[in-house]
Amino acid sequence: MLSERNFARQIDLTSLQLYVAVCELGSIGRAAEREFIAASAISKRLSDLEAALGTTLLQRHARGVRLTPAGEGLLHHARAVLFGLEQMQTELAEYADGVRGHVRVHASISAIVQFLPEDLGAFAQSHPQIKIDLEEHLSSEVMRAVQEGAADLGLCNVAVGMGSLQTLPYRRDRLVLVVPSAHALASQTSVAFAASLPFDHVGLHANSSIYLATHQAAARSGTTVRVRIRVTGLDAMCRMIANGLGVGVMPERAFELLQPGEALRALPLTDPWAQRQLVLVARDFSSLPATARLLVEHLQADEVQQDA
Repeated sequence: MLSERNFARQIDLTSLQLYVAVCELGSIGRAAEREFIAASAISKRLSDLEAALGTTLLQRHARGVRLTPAGEGLLHHARAVLFGLEQMQTELAEYADGVRGHVRVHASISAIVQFLPEDLGAFAQSHPQIKIDLEEHLSSEVMRAVQEGAADLGLCNVAVGMGSLQTLPYRRDRLVLVVPSAHALASQTSVAFAASLPFDHVGLHANSSIYLATHQAAARSGTTVRVRIRVTGLDAMCRMIANGLGVGVMPERAFELLQPGEALRALPLTDPWAQRQLVLVARDFSSLPATARLLVEHLQADEVQQDA
């Protein structure tokens, strides 16, 4: 069995590209025509790949080739390697265009809707040569991306388990119950979540931190949340509630920013879990690239201002 180092030395990118071409076209001959290379040269490279791996990747037949289970596995990894190289080329090309840094950020919808547009906008003005790639994900997916190295930084709710990841405080928010203005609860100035349980709910994705918190609260009350419909965004939640499809829970500042008008009321929840802490997440803040540390310092400064 080859060591990892020896295996890496025997696998070249051209062979991977040709292997993917053969798999996609189903034929060595068609791949040779597309890649402008002799079919015999492709066959030799495929044989070398199989020898390096010690297993059969392709079964040849009269009409082309068929992938073995090992071949399917290699195709998956080969595509990932080639895609990663394309991303590397794109990012490095940006340095030639003046970009001097790149930070990958994954964040929950609560962080993106409430705080990040202003925070990242101010950072971009102060550091125009640093590129920020921002993606919206569920809190659990944010943590997984940071843990696996797909993101440098994460922003999500602290209520979910962080495992070995490091955290720093970012912002605090408060959850409210959104109801139609004519709803039976609309006259209240604040409300316990349990008071909403007799009514239908408009919920978020089943793995979102708000969904999990509300369903855990309902379970503690010995009942369940009557979810009538699920949506993927807070604006869609407001529209559904305004049209009589139920009540819903969302961050207070998000409700204010959406400006739903007189059709809806936002009632602060009195439950302790409705007061939340959003955090910055990293595998190791001290080992982050300089550009990512600059962004952390900027976002931490906003936390200090909130405390003041």
